[in-house]
Amino acid sequence: MADTQSSVSSSDRIRYPAGFRRRRGLNWFSLGLLYGAYYMCRYNFRFATPGMMEEFSFTKSQIADMLAIWNLAYGTGQLINGLLCDRIGGKRSMLIGAIGTVIINLVFGFASFVGTFATFSLIWLINGYMQAFGAPGMVKINAAWFQRRERGTFAGIFGFMIQLGQVSISKLAPMILAGITFGTMVIAEPGDWRWLFRIPPLITAACAIFMWLAAKQTPEEAGYPGAVPDEIDNSAGVTVSLKESFKTIFTHPLVWFYAAAYGCTGAVRQSSDQLAILYFEEALGFDMKVNIPVAAVLTLTAMPMMAVFGSFVSGWVSDRFFKGHRSPVAMTLYFFEAFVISCAAVILLFGLVGPTSRGIFLGCLILILIALTANSTHSIVGAAAPMDIGGKKMAGFAAGVIDSFQYYGGAISLFITGRVLEATQETYGWTFWYVIMSGFGVLGGIAMLLVMRKQKRLAAASALAEQSA
Repeated sequence: MADTQSSVSSSDRIRYPAGFRRRRGLNWFSLGLLYGAYYMCRYNFRFATPGMMEEFSFTKSQIADMLAIWNLAYGTGQLINGLLCDRIGGKRSMLIGAIGTVIINLVFGFASFVGTFATFSLIWLINGYMQAFGAPGMVKINAAWFQRRERGTFAGIFGFMIQLGQVSISKLAPMILAGITFGTMVIAEPGDWRWLFRIPPLITAACAIFMWLAAKQTPEEAGYPGAVPDEIDNSAGVTVSLKESFKTIFTHPLVWFYAAAYGCTGAVRQSSDQLAILYFEEALGFDMKVNIPVAAVLTLTAMPMMAVFGSFVSGWVSDRFFKGHRSPVAMTLYFFEAFVISCAAVILLFGLVGPTSRGIFLGCLILILIALTANSTHSIVGAAAPMDIGGKKMAGFAAGVIDSFQYYGGAISLFITGRVLEATQETYGWTFWYVIMSGFGVLGGIAMLLVMRKQKRLAAASALAEQSA
């Protein structure tokens, strides 16, 4: 049985039963499609910000605060929902999140005419909490379908499905903002940003139905018993008590180091993604309310594509050359990220970015390179590492703990950035946006260096214990 299910051939390829890989592909396709649709219902907000600022006179710091509130709600939701996910299962968790996301986006689209900061913030806070059901559920299910030596690579491949959501909204949003007509009937006026919260949730609802029909929580449920042995706990089932999951993950010697590093990933990723639209308007002179330029659309499409490339390569390298160890690859990436963003800050400081052909090219290229470096740590620290730590039974809470810090880091970064930009923009433009992100890159590299040292000490202690025995 082992020879047909989980043994390793001379070429180091894991053998699985006939049809298993195809069935697993369907599983992660349906999960990835739904989680990508989640992205459409969070990145729609950034396209709405210029119109919201014009209509309600919101300041830059208020927009950044709304995004920070979403991040705080999402991060806290990850902690709570990750723990619940280990009790109720990943599939239920993702469905609960999808239903909540659909409802709250429709509420934003139809009931946001009371244009106060408190109203928008409350609605988007609830959206953040509901979306926090998705990532723990997705990671938990995949932990049962992939072995440790596959997780880094497949987390990168899976990132492609996830980023399709960001690509899709980057393509769909300009079409919506340009106006929607059916024959002679005008459905949406040009620049009506509220439709950004009405159409994407319908797509999310369709993806949720498909996932509900297609996905199975474990290979056993799909008819492949024992196909993927779990290195943490190979007993039957994928759920545990809240107490067991909390105690095991909360006291794990590595989880908080990974969480701290991932906070730095979020500080860069959330800031660069969510403030890009305002950056285009103010630094490059683009019209992002109605007639979004092709350069902006191409950049917003290239950013997630480069994120996919970086995630896949970093995951493959950690699997192929470091036998599933994530920290050496992640540490290198964090320090490289800090170097790239520091160079970008110098370029802005010298006034080389602006509404000229060269200035637009440099301004867009910088965002694409930041997306590459920031997201290269996304899959191995945020997806592969929780699966390694929690296994199939506790990967939900492991993902919740680690991923929560990404959004706490994002909230801190956005809160600081909005105020610093308002204080320095007349003199330095958007330069300090990059200065702040670069600092978080350095902190992320230091956190992963601490992970490496901790892992070496744990390995030495384990070897000593074996010798004593």
